[in-house]
Amino acid sequence: MKVFVWRHNRKYHSYSMINEPNVHQAMYNDAVLAVAADSLDEAYEMIERRSEGWVVEELKRLEPKIFDLTCPAVVFQDVRGS
Repeated sequence: MKVFVWRHNRKYHSYSMINEPNVHQAMYNDAVLAVAADSLDEAYEMIERRSEGWVVEELKRLEPKIFDLTCPAVVFQDVRGS
């Protein structure tokens, strides 16, 4: 089992970044998604089945961080501010 983590930040999004992925149907500044699955394909299938606004084709443009659950790891940390 692995944990796949995608993060996309649009804080500085502008028309000059028109080709940036749009990973969720909602307007967002920072989108984070973590999925536990055996493979990346299984993770994408789970995301599509849940129908919670994630755009899988756009997620595929990003490379997720992958954590193997057989060894200890810091899976997530978040620091926000200026």
